[in-house]
Amino acid sequence: MNRRDALTTVALAGAAIAASSSAKADTATSTLDRIKKNGVLRVAVIVGQEPYFHKDLATSQWSGACIEMANDIASKLGAKVETLESTWGNQILDLQADKVDLAFAVNPTPERALVIDFSTPILVHSFTVITKKGFAKPQTWAELNKPEVKIAVDIGSTHETIARRYCPKATILGFKNRDEAILAVATGRADCNVSLAVLSVSTLKKNPNLGDLAIPRPLLTLPTNMGIRAESDRRYKDFLSAWADYNRAMGQTREWMLKGFEAVGLTADDLPGEVQF
Repeated sequence: MNRRDALTTVALAGAAIAASSSAKADTATSTLDRIKKNGVLRVAVIVGQEPYFHKDLATSQWSGACIEMANDIASKLGAKVETLESTWGNQILDLQADKVDLAFAVNPTPERALVIDFSTPILVHSFTVITKKGFAKPQTWAELNKPEVKIAVDIGSTHETIARRYCPKATILGFKNRDEAILAVATGRADCNVSLAVLSVSTLKKNPNLGDLAIPRPLLTLPTNMGIRAESDRRYKDFLSAWADYNRAMGQTREWMLKGFEAVGLTADDLPGEVQF
């Protein structure tokens, strides 16, 4: 073997060792291993987003469908749930920053798929519009696609994506979170708000004088999944996907959602047929 071949062999061997060490390190620090080791599942939670999340302001205790789901997932991993208050837009950043291990109700857009990973769907939801009092309920998205129509959305959410995709000519008003967007409708700064159906019906139940619910055509639906950090170890993703598929098929997910709706006094009979879960 000449000197060049010897150097090449040494270099390849070094690269192989480095790759092996990197793979071992990645596995050792994987999300699943860390959750099992520390006994803690860190979950992003969002104030006032029933049926997903509900915070008791007197006790600071969290409840809701996603809390029920998180507790069930944690029990399977021998862990307890630890919460971090976030927003629909910020929970993706919290995942990337390693502040949480799990984000619920995340729509798997192509842009998000570049920075995080997803489980299989928990549910499939439709998009709706909350209109202010006196504003004509739109029958189609095209009716909102006018410069004089002001649409309030929470920045970074799929609500914003839908509004900009189907109403590009409208005046889109972006707010830090969904509560601020709803307040804009309540105070007349905006004509309407785009939200997932499950959030819209809960909002109107809590604030019946806010306005009306519209379900414009075409009916727009997207799956809602669990978001996790992207990593080469697929065990955590595969576990969450199996968990989601099993509980959706068994009807358990629906029971958790209905229990979450109870926090705002809603039953299955109160929900429009387009509200799928």
